[in-house]
Amino acid sequence: MATTFSAEEKAAMKAAVAEKKAAQAGADAAAACAEAIAALTGADKELAETFHRLVAENTDLAAKTWYGMPAYADAAGKTVVVFKPASKFKMRYATIEFQPAAGLDDGDLWPVGFAVARLGAKEQERVAQALRSAVGR
Repeated sequence: MATTFSAEEKAAMKAAVAEKKAAQAGADAAAACAEAIAALTGADKELAETFHRLVAENTDLAAKTWYGMPAYADAAGKTVVVFKPASKFKMRYATIEFQPAAGLDDGDLWPVGFAVARLGAKEQERVAQALRSAVGR
């Protein structure tokens, strides 16, 4: 049985290859993240900008991209959290997803992501708390 990839999956793979080449060439990862956010539109852009601000205010994570999406890495360069825009996957909501480098472990079960339709004050505090936990603050 032949496996085919969707256009979105193919684009993500191309973005990952481009990111690796850019990193090897010494590209500015923070600038790439800013460009990824600037390229978004509508609610995705507003949510990504708010999330970017929350990361900056609550962690020491470095901005970068991950498969072409805004992402944030620890001092070892490991991706900790990613903002996945709704438009990229044709979903009704964006997601904030924590990767294995995030220190969210809590027993045998813990959340690693949020579906995000809006980031009001209450939601921002919840995300900020998760970010602080992810980096051990």
